[in-house]
Amino acid sequence: LNTHRCQSPIYARDAENIAITGQGIFDGNGDSWRPVKKGKLTESQWKKLVSSGGVLNDKQDVWYPSEGALQGAKATTDFNVPGNIETKEQWEAIRDFLRPVLLSFINCKTVMLEGITFKNSPSWCLHPLMCQDVTIQNISVSNPWYSQNGDALDLESCKNAIVINSVFDAGDDAICVKSGKDKQGRDRGIPCENVIVKNNVVLHGHGGFTVGSEMSGGVKNVYVDNCTFLGTDVGLRFKSTRGRGGLVENIYIHNINMIDIPNEPISFDLYYGGKKTAGPAPAVTEETPIFRNIYINNVACKGSGRAAIYFNGLPEMPIENINLKDITMSDAQVGCVLNYAKDVTINNLKIATTKPSATVKLTNATNITINDELIESVGEEAKELNF
Repeated sequence: LNTHRCQSPIYARDAENIAITGQGIFDGNGDSWRPVKKGKLTESQWKKLVSSGGVLNDKQDVWYPSEGALQGAKATTDFNVPGNIETKEQWEAIRDFLRPVLLSFINCKTVMLEGITFKNSPSWCLHPLMCQDVTIQNISVSNPWYSQNGDALDLESCKNAIVINSVFDAGDDAICVKSGKDKQGRDRGIPCENVIVKNNVVLHGHGGFTVGSEMSGGVKNVYVDNCTFLGTDVGLRFKSTRGRGGLVENIYIHNINMIDIPNEPISFDLYYGGKKTAGPAPAVTEETPIFRNIYINNVACKGSGRAAIYFNGLPEMPIENINLKDITMSDAQVGCVLNYAKDVTINNLKIATTKPSATVKLTNATNITINDELIESVGEEAKELNF
């Protein structure tokens, strides 16, 4: 979005042929900027943090590094964007709330990050925006697991990028592909396209590999191969919501191994943020997000806290033409849950659950093929299948 933020310590705009290489460490001193939720710390950690200074919110369950940071949060009207803040003096008063990303490259060409460790960012760690020909290899990115909005890498509206042989440990999404949010993202209209993500390891993170939720300019032509996710909240995560718009298509994912995923190893959720509304489905407009033509094969996961595979599409725009093959899930809480999906094929699916559960539960689904068995149509009443 177009809004105010503090200057990123590593910054370039309209630059060409730029690189950061070597074996050094960039530390963003993020603990001086970030709010911290009480529920993400032990009791002793929380007491130590509170005694160090800063202020608490009214509920006494979120710590802020300063009064300005707290006031910025109170002024927020749209997810980290303060409202009714207009004058320079007003912005200065909430300066501590305007956390910068550690690295911001905007509209740059021929970019390389290699060998470096980036850590402890105030907000997102690495944010190439509208860049072309981006190479990210052999780097390490880490934010504390409790860091709010502590994404490791957000590749936004970039063209021709490779992310290889790297390690990510994040407080939010780890490797994330974006293209702008809502109307401003659609008006910019620059997709993230032609991206290779290969030979990477992700530790903590809300998603190992994520598309969205800010994908209003579209995402296409993405290849993900040979990645390992260890304890990420969700493994392969596709997310959006009404109002975003944007088209996500032509995503190819192969050879993914996961262990101890607290939520879903594979998730498509078009109600990001829980924004469900009662009543009939709205008409399809430019604000309707579309996810289609996605191919995932050879995925193995040992241990997941919720559904092994989760599809939650929109009534007006089901998730469409998703092809999964050679999927093995062991120690899953429950099997596959598919809602508002059409033209989905899942072959050679093997799921072992920790408690009695159907292999697949379908609602509001059309033309679903599971292990070569076609289910033409399922309505509101769930249909359960076992293999």
